[in-house]
Amino acid sequence: MTMHTQAAAGRWQIPSGNAARLSALVRAAVQAAVQAVVLPAVLPVVQALLLALVPVWVAVLAMGPGAARAGEVLDRVASSHTLKVCIWPDYYGITYRDARTGRLTGIDAELSAELAKDLGARLQHVDSSFSRLVPDLLESRCDVAMFAVGILPQRQQQLRFTQPYLSSDIYGITTKSNPAVRSWADIDQPGVQVAVQRGTFMEPVMRESLKHAHLVLVEPPQTREKELMAGRVDVFMTDYPYSRKLLDSSDWVQLIAPPQPFHVLPYGYAASPADAQWLARLNQFVSDIKRDGRLARAARHNGLTAIVAP
Repeated sequence: MTMHTQAAAGRWQIPSGNAARLSALVRAAVQAAVQAVVLPAVLPVVQALLLALVPVWVAVLAMGPGAARAGEVLDRVASSHTLKVCIWPDYYGITYRDARTGRLTGIDAELSAELAKDLGARLQHVDSSFSRLVPDLLESRCDVAMFAVGILPQRQQQLRFTQPYLSSDIYGITTKSNPAVRSWADIDQPGVQVAVQRGTFMEPVMRESLKHAHLVLVEPPQTREKELMAGRVDVFMTDYPYSRKLLDSSDWVQLIAPPQPFHVLPYGYAASPADAQWLARLNQFVSDIKRDGRLARAARHNGLTAIVAP
């Protein structure tokens, strides 16, 4: 490499999360490098050939150092005999860990065990959350996220999802003694404090829909229930699984259901976009558990039959 090409290469700083700008910079770098070392007579041909490969280079660069190669996840699971599954351990009915016993329960506690069994692997749960979901997958801290992840457009820009296996609307949870919120119409009113878990799909939905109430974002170590019981919020928004569990376990809960469908969202399993073979295997698993009854059985165990996706 000549001093000219070294200088040209050193000028290019690749931004993250911007494919169009990244592509433009790669193209400019190719043209500068080729002009520095290729004879003028063959310059157009060489440039055309190299520029045709730009989309491939861009895809590889955009994945970053933690990205998997095609088929790498299945190979890693097979060689290590371990499947790493990201969960959110505070998700009632989905993946909930009892603080006293440490036992994990919920539909995806059961189904992650089924996936590991199908792959002949040992199951390793990795604690995650909706706010850590993307980096945990892209940096390969887990192979798949199995905690009823809402299939949102902004998440689809960074991750890949299986076909849906559940779907849920949004519900309000307040206390039976709260005078401010007694019906769905009471939620979006001046002075009402509405809580959502940071990083969940309720955050962008409620941010867009609330016109008068104040949105409060809750993140660990705080919980929506603690904020509600302390009187710092009037209501918090959640989904069907979480609301069902609260109704079963707490006598102070008042459920506020929308009078008509408000924002029904499909849930799937999420994975890194870097490995199409792994996503295909996960989709096969979802098809299998729908067909052979394992999804229906796990949903029944956890009171979620009403939201199983067809």
